[in-house]
Amino acid sequence: MPSPRSTSARRPAEDTATDVIRWAAFSCVLVPVVLLWCGTSLAGAAGTALGLAGVTAACRFLLRRSERNRDRERGAGTGSRRGGRHTGGNTPVG
Repeated sequence: MPSPRSTSARRPAEDTATDVIRWAAFSCVLVPVVLLWCGTSLAGAAGTALGLAGVTAACRFLLRRSERNRDRERGAGTGSRRGGRHTGGNTPVG
């Protein structure tokens, strides 16, 4: 019998990002429907849907990019550091 760990191919962080995107996509549909139900014009509800879809697409892009960068940094190993102060080297001492 396989262990529960081996049945899940994705990491929890990826599941969280996927869940966020799913909820955002759901809200892109739900919010305009509620607006129509409350009496907002069709054009207003459609504009809201397009705006939410644009924000959702931008957030999805940024989440995926962040995941790729995180995976790339983990693959580089712990020895590589970016930014910060450099100690030692050719710095003259007073």
